[in-house]
Amino acid sequence: MSIECEGKSQWPELVGEQGTKAEATIERENPLVDAIIVTEGSSVILNFDCKRVWVWVDDCGVVTRIPMIG
Repeated sequence: MSIECEGKSQWPELVGEQGTKAEATIERENPLVDAIIVTEGSSVILNFDCKRVWVWVDDCGVVTRIPMIG
């Protein structure tokens, strides 16, 4: 079973960008999602949610993983 979410679902072009810029870009390109900045090593909820995008950043606030819906 695969879940289909509406709108753009991945942003590989944001790896290496500032997390705050990535958050704004994601929410502008897909207004159906809430982008949430998370520091590497933090714990997050593991359930899948079409309205959520984790934006993983390092200690300098730079995106370290491809942001994607989930």
